[in-house]
Amino acid sequence: MKFKYIWILIVFLSFAACNDHDYTIPDTSVDLEPGTADFSTYVSIGNSLTSGYTDGALFIAGQQNSFPNILSQKFSLVGGSDFTQPMTDDNIGGLLLGGNVIASPRLYFDGSGPAVLPGTPTTEVSNIQPGPYNNMGVPGARVTHLLANGYGNIAGIAQGLANPYFVRMASSPNASVLEDAMAMNPTFFTLWIGNNDVLGYAASGGDGSSDITDVGVFQFAYSKLVTTLTSGGAKGVILNLPDVTATPYFTTVPYNPLDPSNPDFGPMIPLLNATFAPLNQAFTFLGVQERSIVFSETEPSPIIIHDESIADISAQLFMVLQGAGLDPSTARLLSFQYGQCRPANKNDLITLRSATAIATLNMDNFQKLVSMGVPQDKAGQLSINGVTFPMEDKWVLLPSEQNEVEQALNSYNSIIKNEAQKAGLAFVDANAFMEQLSTQGLLSDGFELNSSLVKGGVFALDGVHLTARGYALISKYILEAVDQTYGSNFKEAGELPNIGDYPAFYPTTLK
Repeated sequence: MKFKYIWILIVFLSFAACNDHDYTIPDTSVDLEPGTADFSTYVSIGNSLTSGYTDGALFIAGQQNSFPNILSQKFSLVGGSDFTQPMTDDNIGGLLLGGNVIASPRLYFDGSGPAVLPGTPTTEVSNIQPGPYNNMGVPGARVTHLLANGYGNIAGIAQGLANPYFVRMASSPNASVLEDAMAMNPTFFTLWIGNNDVLGYAASGGDGSSDITDVGVFQFAYSKLVTTLTSGGAKGVILNLPDVTATPYFTTVPYNPLDPSNPDFGPMIPLLNATFAPLNQAFTFLGVQERSIVFSETEPSPIIIHDESIADISAQLFMVLQGAGLDPSTARLLSFQYGQCRPANKNDLITLRSATAIATLNMDNFQKLVSMGVPQDKAGQLSINGVTFPMEDKWVLLPSEQNEVEQALNSYNSIIKNEAQKAGLAFVDANAFMEQLSTQGLLSDGFELNSSLVKGGVFALDGVHLTARGYALISKYILEAVDQTYGSNFKEAGELPNIGDYPAFYPTTLK
């Protein structure tokens, strides 16, 4: 049972295209005015969404189409100066440290799903290009990281104390991101930070490898950022955080991807169901028949998953299976493997990265079973991810974990909005934008956009970051907020970006 990509990820030719819808053509005869804002020195501060990160990597074209760079081009029309970014060395993406790859090249669509672009990164972290820069977006940064001295010290990378993206751009090893941003003496800024404070937890299925930032810590750090950025009289825009669970990273892979029409899976269904029959009888006897594993021969079936939020009935299961006549070794093996599992359902979110793992051999479990004396053929049969071996916690965001994410995001967004109001800053509700994309879609410059992976036009192949078109769309919302708060007239003067000028994907030939 060696099969993968048993679900259809996307239809490549169906990505967002221009449709024949009417839309208002702005009046370009109106003179552009800055209002009360001073755009002479614009600084952007944030994480990967600010840096231009897309398709799972940072590379030249993505940086050129970052939303801060798009904004700077508009600000230059009303007194804005040059906008500098810590440019990478290629369009392959990824990073080297001492010649070793520490961040992979960008993704491309290989016909069945996202795949890593062939090639080797050329951007070497130790080749430091000290800033400060106007674009202080640091991929991977949390809100506290922007305040941390030494976050750009190359000696701290191995211990996780430093960020390689900031290392190559920090003005000095002991500088903080915020200090470098303030060294530019900004007159205007954008601040979009906080996604990573909950995204790491969500993207790893809440498996414990990444935590959610404490709300009190978030409050302190975010308030410090806003207070410092406005201390010299700068005006700016801050953006709240979209619901990360509504991104394609969590909505693309269905909970029931096991298709009986797949020639590698369908013929195995009768044998699988017969194999699970004794286990299902034990589940029924124990009153947990909802855990029964039955694969349909006519409809897509759910994967089986490990669920730490339900009772572990391994001990009871062992007794029932042994009492039913199974030999002790088999009963022990089955009870251990299936004592805390169930079929996935529509309330579970299956992560995008699970796509390459579903229905493939789980080598760790296979080797463990073999070491226990299980014959290799049987060990292999019991080690198929999502089919005979429950998908591990890292692949699935359970409802209880989704609730933790939602509570944190609500708290963070309340803090962000309050800080914007206290400081009199322009505010962009990126969360509402995400909700509209995921529930009904939206129309911009004649393009129908939604939150689908690639074909929706907004989200890149990594399922979390934006396409160039998506970053242009965010730029439009920011400029509209600037107009509303500071009295500028970018929209009225026809100076909002046209998203049709920006690509929905990058070709594989772009190196």
